[in-house]
Amino acid sequence: MPRQNHSFMYFLSWLLIGCIAGLTVLLIRGDLSINIKNADPSPSTDSTIPAQAHDHHRGFADAVMKAAPAVVSIQTINWIQSSNEAQLNDKIIDRFLGKKSPHRPKRQAETSAGSGVIIKPDGYILTNYHVIEHKDEIRVRLNNGKVAIARLIGSDPDTDLAILKVDIDNLPALSIADVNKLKVGDIVLAIGDPFAIGQTVTQGIISATGRTRVSLNTYENFIQTDAAINPGNSGGALINTDGEIVGINSNIFSSTGNFQGISFAIPIDLAQKVAKQIIENGYVVRGWLGAEGQELTPQILRSLELEEAHGILVTSVDKDGPGDKAGLQRGDIITQINQQDIYSTSDILNLIADGRPGDEFVIEGIRRRQSFMTRAILGQRPLMSR
Repeated sequence: MPRQNHSFMYFLSWLLIGCIAGLTVLLIRGDLSINIKNADPSPSTDSTIPAQAHDHHRGFADAVMKAAPAVVSIQTINWIQSSNEAQLNDKIIDRFLGKKSPHRPKRQAETSAGSGVIIKPDGYILTNYHVIEHKDEIRVRLNNGKVAIARLIGSDPDTDLAILKVDIDNLPALSIADVNKLKVGDIVLAIGDPFAIGQTVTQGIISATGRTRVSLNTYENFIQTDAAINPGNSGGALINTDGEIVGINSNIFSSTGNFQGISFAIPIDLAQKVAKQIIENGYVVRGWLGAEGQELTPQILRSLELEEAHGILVTSVDKDGPGDKAGLQRGDIITQINQQDIYSTSDILNLIADGRPGDEFVIEGIRRRQSFMTRAILGQRPLMSR
């Protein structure tokens, strides 16, 4: 009898184990069926997850691969004559040795570096004016390592832009972004050749748009970014995450000369306008009024016995210039041009510059607390040289 009880208990134990195992399988299958039933059946969910994982893994590699071939390195050379003192030392050594000694060459190369962007497949390259300013020779190294001599087509110191040309066809050119869609906080990438070490990519965000009063160029409308820009990056590309160019890296704001978190790029729409005119004319055609001014302050308004006004105080008028011929006077306040309100010096600079020589501009303002209106025929803005 005890042996039968033992066998019976052994049988119950295995039966209990089997029941537990069966219930476990049923619970698992139940969970799976619930998950499948509640899952979103649309194909977009299945495709989105791996796509996001792929993008996260690659970062911005696709954007860089798209843009990098159109960014070039620029090496500039100035040929410096050996000093008279060095030549005199060579002669003394020759006389002492009684023969010609190996001496330094009569010319020495002084080099500097920058970057540029291919804007047309037939060899037109956009860069900063300060990169190629007063240089004897300009060499361009393409992304594939090929080196070519470049010639200067023209420059515009007022915007710090210049156009180079190399005799190579079928070059890659960058896609152009719509800068009107740029927003503060957008991710951007800077591509260039800092310190002439080779093409380098840095990442940041757009810190500000339409930045003026930086006192770097005559015409300013900078994109500000915290992407690292260093000497040699000038003239390179600032691109978005789609690999489209949004600006030309131009300047850094620094007390040391090296990157400190603030840098500026020239918007590509402005750069395109300048490039088009340089390619067509060799220079940029701008309207010119021949007057200078400053923005109104509460102190200026009090000195003029005005309670409230907007506009620009005329501080000087070029003799026989368009403004002088139109009767503008020092001390006038220009409040409107062609019925557009004027609030800042950049307003009036850009408005006049967008005009063409020969255009008639209607100027309204205040003179000795009385309203006045006059008409000016714009001239050609004198070419600036640095």
